[in-house]
Amino acid sequence: MASEGILLGMGNPLLDISAVVDEQFLEKFDIKLNNAILAEDKHLPMYDELASKHNVEYIAGGATQNSIKVAQWMLQIPGATGYIGSIGKDKFGEEMKKNSKSAGVNVHYYEDESTPTGTCAVCVVGGERSLIANLSAANCYKSDHLKQPENWSLVEKAKYIYIAGFFLTVSPESIQLVAAHAAAHNKVFAMNLSAPFICEFFKDVQGQALPYVDYVFGNETEARTFSKVHGWETENVEEIAVRISQLPKASGTHKRITVITQGADPVVVAEDGKVKLFPVVLLPKEKLVDTNGAGDAFVGGFLSQLVQEKPIEDCVRAGCYAANVIIQRSGCTYPEKPDFS
Repeated sequence: MASEGILLGMGNPLLDISAVVDEQFLEKFDIKLNNAILAEDKHLPMYDELASKHNVEYIAGGATQNSIKVAQWMLQIPGATGYIGSIGKDKFGEEMKKNSKSAGVNVHYYEDESTPTGTCAVCVVGGERSLIANLSAANCYKSDHLKQPENWSLVEKAKYIYIAGFFLTVSPESIQLVAAHAAAHNKVFAMNLSAPFICEFFKDVQGQALPYVDYVFGNETEARTFSKVHGWETENVEEIAVRISQLPKASGTHKRITVITQGADPVVVAEDGKVKLFPVVLLPKEKLVDTNGAGDAFVGGFLSQLVQEKPIEDCVRAGCYAANVIIQRSGCTYPEKPDFS
């Protein structure tokens, strides 16, 4: 059984502003589908334009927070999960707190007095999504908050810790503190490649964290970008997954396992120099609502079984189940109870 506080996430809490748009909208703001980027000045007018659309939805999001909420939903044990990140003292921040608490997650937010809660534009075309994050308050997280006893106690209590790669842009120092703690206490530490831009432009801080990472998650595009950035000269996802799993490790307690999703193609799992492929449950196109949160949900489902020490096959199956549920709904949302056995 999973105990209280067994799983902790740290990341950028963002309010998703999600709307179905058209190709012209994508062109106007220079957005590519199936991508995740940080907002530049040219993107800032887009948030108001999205908010004025009749079909706009506001959903508490942020990659790590999504994964933790899905793990919490799968586990159905109140307070099994915790989450740390930075929000603003505003209406969106209050929404975020309410949403996370009702999901059963034990959240310890740093509340920034002077910066608004971060938002993420989710532009959906034909069920595919593009994410443009305006971090705002999420970018203000400092390790001082983490070191406060009431927050560090979440780290001490957790046996599994998950951080999406997006947090590397905000507080690499916090990541290193938690990673070193995990290695010293034989805990399981997991991270996500998260986006091509993380692999390209945050290669150094990603490289500092990787020796501590026991589970590396990512999708095929991120894996290929990682390979390119490291000069591996291969686009073969299975080969890349193996090579990531064989990069040096800070602690020998756990071997590194790489888990790469490929949309409708099989999930690639690399460990001990070998690859296993797990087919995903295919969804008829007409049932697809949007892919926003699919990767996050996969990680959440996977972690919900990992913390119960289930075999990797069950972890992947739970990940696929959760992703399948989420892509049939708008954003990273789910029904009241899971139907996973």
